[in-house]
Amino acid sequence: MTAIEFLPVLVMIAGIVLVVGATLFVSSLLRPSNPYPEKNMPYECGMDPAGEAAGGRFRVQFYILAILLVVFDVETMFLFPWAVVLKEIGLIGFVEMFVFIVLLLVGFAYAWLKGALEWEA
Repeated sequence: MTAIEFLPVLVMIAGIVLVVGATLFVSSLLRPSNPYPEKNMPYECGMDPAGEAAGGRFRVQFYILAILLVVFDVETMFLFPWAVVLKEIGLIGFVEMFVFIVLLLVGFAYAWLKGALEWEA
Protein backbone atom coordinates (compact mmCIF):
# COMPACT_ATOMS: atom_id res chain seq x y z
CA MET A 1 0.00 0.00 0.00
CA THR A 2 1.17 3.45 -0.79
CA ALA A 3 0.74 6.58 1.26
CA ILE A 4 -1.59 8.10 -1.35
CA GLU A 5 -4.19 5.42 -0.57
CA PHE A 6 -4.47 6.77 2.98
CA LEU A 7 -5.09 10.33 1.80
CA PRO A 8 -8.92 10.10 1.98
CA VAL A 9 -8.68 8.82 5.56
CA LEU A 10 -6.34 11.65 6.53
CA VAL A 11 -8.63 14.20 4.88
CA MET A 12 -11.60 12.78 6.79
CA ILE A 13 -9.70 12.90 10.11
CA ALA A 14 -8.60 16.48 9.41
CA GLY A 15 -12.19 17.43 8.57
CA ILE A 16 -13.48 15.88 11.79
CA VAL A 17 -10.84 17.65 13.88
CA LEU A 18 -11.68 20.93 12.14
CA VAL A 19 -15.43 20.57 12.75
CA VAL A 20 -14.92 19.60 16.40
CA GLY A 21 -12.52 22.49 16.98
CA ALA A 22 -14.85 24.99 15.29
CA THR A 23 -17.84 23.71 17.29
CA LEU A 24 -15.99 23.99 20.59
CA PHE A 25 -14.71 27.46 19.74
CA VAL A 26 -18.09 28.83 18.68
CA SER A 27 -19.84 27.30 21.70
CA SER A 28 -17.25 28.84 24.04
CA LEU A 29 -18.10 32.25 22.57
CA LEU A 30 -21.89 31.82 22.75
CA ARG A 31 -22.48 30.01 26.04
CA PRO A 32 -23.13 31.92 29.24
CA SER A 33 -20.51 31.74 31.96
CA ASN A 34 -21.98 32.03 35.45
CA PRO A 35 -20.11 29.69 37.82
CA TYR A 36 -20.97 29.58 41.51
CA PRO A 37 -20.31 26.92 44.18
CA GLU A 38 -23.74 25.26 44.05
CA LYS A 39 -23.61 25.04 40.27
CA ASN A 40 -20.13 23.52 40.29
CA MET A 41 -21.07 20.92 42.91
CA PRO A 42 -21.48 17.33 41.63
CA TYR A 43 -25.08 16.26 41.13
CA GLU A 44 -26.35 12.82 42.15
CA CYS A 45 -30.09 12.50 41.60
CA GLY A 46 -31.06 15.30 43.96
CA MET A 47 -29.07 13.83 46.86
CA ASP A 48 -25.94 15.08 48.53
CA PRO A 49 -22.91 13.82 46.61
CA ALA A 50 -21.34 10.61 47.84
CA GLY A 51 -18.20 8.74 46.98
CA GLU A 52 -15.07 10.36 45.64
CA ALA A 53 -16.95 13.48 44.58
CA ALA A 54 -17.67 14.19 48.24
CA GLY A 55 -14.13 13.42 49.30
CA GLY A 56 -14.95 9.92 50.52
CA ARG A 57 -14.45 6.49 49.01
CA PHE A 58 -16.71 4.17 47.12
CA ARG A 59 -17.56 0.92 48.80
CA VAL A 60 -16.14 -2.33 47.45
CA GLN A 61 -19.70 -3.51 46.80
CA PHE A 62 -20.10 -0.76 44.21
CA TYR A 63 -17.08 -2.04 42.27
CA ILE A 64 -18.23 -5.67 42.46
CA LEU A 65 -21.62 -4.74 41.08
CA ALA A 66 -20.04 -2.64 38.33
CA ILE A 67 -17.73 -5.49 37.30
CA LEU A 68 -20.62 -7.95 37.27
CA LEU A 69 -22.61 -5.58 35.07
CA VAL A 70 -19.78 -5.28 32.57
CA VAL A 71 -19.15 -9.03 32.51
CA PHE A 72 -22.77 -9.96 31.95
CA ASP A 73 -23.29 -7.21 29.36
CA VAL A 74 -20.26 -8.29 27.34
CA GLU A 75 -21.21 -11.95 27.53
CA THR A 76 -24.78 -11.16 26.52
CA MET A 77 -23.49 -9.45 23.37
CA PHE A 78 -22.33 -12.88 22.15
CA LEU A 79 -25.95 -14.08 22.08
CA PHE A 80 -27.08 -11.78 19.25
CA PRO A 81 -24.62 -12.93 16.54
CA TRP A 82 -25.25 -16.51 17.62
CA ALA A 83 -28.99 -16.08 17.20
CA VAL A 84 -28.51 -14.67 13.70
CA VAL A 85 -26.42 -17.62 12.44
CA LEU A 86 -28.12 -20.36 14.46
CA LYS A 87 -29.41 -22.23 11.39
CA GLU A 88 -26.00 -22.14 9.72
CA ILE A 89 -23.92 -23.41 12.65
CA GLY A 90 -26.10 -26.43 13.30
CA LEU A 91 -26.33 -28.65 16.35
CA ILE A 92 -22.69 -28.29 17.42
CA GLY A 93 -22.99 -24.50 17.57
CA PHE A 94 -26.24 -24.84 19.48
CA VAL A 95 -24.65 -27.14 22.06
CA GLU A 96 -21.63 -24.84 22.43
CA MET A 97 -23.86 -21.83 23.03
CA PHE A 98 -25.99 -23.83 25.44
CA VAL A 99 -22.85 -24.65 27.45
CA PHE A 100 -21.91 -20.95 27.33
CA ILE A 101 -25.34 -19.93 28.66
CA VAL A 102 -25.16 -22.57 31.41
CA LEU A 103 -21.75 -21.24 32.50
CA LEU A 104 -23.18 -17.72 32.45
CA LEU A 105 -26.09 -18.82 34.65
CA VAL A 106 -23.72 -20.62 37.04
CA GLY A 107 -21.72 -17.39 37.43
CA PHE A 108 -24.92 -15.43 37.97
CA ALA A 109 -26.16 -17.93 40.58
CA TYR A 110 -22.79 -17.82 42.36
CA ALA A 111 -22.85 -14.00 42.51
CA TRP A 112 -26.45 -14.09 43.72
CA LEU A 113 -25.77 -16.66 46.46
CA LYS A 114 -22.67 -14.76 47.63
CA GLY A 115 -24.82 -11.63 48.03
CA ALA A 116 -22.99 -9.57 45.41
CA LEU A 117 -26.32 -8.34 44.04
CA GLU A 118 -27.64 -7.17 47.41
CA TRP A 119 -27.31 -3.48 48.13
CA GLU A 120 -27.40 -2.30 51.74
CA ALA A 121 -27.91 1.41 52.27
